[in-house]
Amino acid sequence: MIYPEEEVWKNIDPDDIWVLDKFILARKLGYICGPVGMDVPKDDRYIVRPCKNALGLGIGTSLEYLKSVDGGTDHLTPGYFWCEIFNGRHFSVDYQWGEIKLVVEGFKKEDTFVKWDRWEEVNDQPAIERIISFPEILNPIKDKYEWINCEFIGSHLIEVHFRKNDDFQWGNTSFIPVWEGEDTNPPNGYRYIEYPDIHGRIGAYVRV
Repeated sequence: MIYPEEEVWKNIDPDDIWVLDKFILARKLGYICGPVGMDVPKDDRYIVRPCKNALGLGIGTSLEYLKSVDGGTDHLTPGYFWCEIFNGRHFSVDYQWGEIKLVVEGFKKEDTFVKWDRWEEVNDQPAIERIISFPEILNPIKDKYEWINCEFIGSHLIEVHFRKNDDFQWGNTSFIPVWEGEDTNPPNGYRYIEYPDIHGRIGAYVRV
């Protein structure tokens, strides 16, 4: 059974909640990161995010230039963490019992972490081969949850969900969010569906 995000948080084994904490995940993966209140190792730009976010998307995320001085992160929001920045293509991968079932790539403007322009199913084999393996860090729970969705930037795992990608529930190969105030007349080859969320999305254009 696939639960929406709220049901996931209600039903997940408490021993596995660490997976949904982006800071703990990043720390276990060996990334350069730390909680608000811990100084960065060098002056640089870092991505700053909530450790946990049940609302989805990149709410509260920002890029910040932080200095390696005492109290250099004290001005940031408690409950957030900073992490080194990764560059590359953004993938969302659905695994069923540890086997890859869907790979999609997200495209967005650089100045937003919430409003994606579109998601497209990935078909080029080299890109898939770079992320085809189930993340080793999740092997202890591979047989515990039927669906696990992982987000990557390049080959770097950045986020995990205990569900599959509901944006591709129609057997579609493309997903274009439609936001409040935008036209609902679909382009050729697409159809419009009502698919609202709390972030201002009212629907989407999908192509099957």
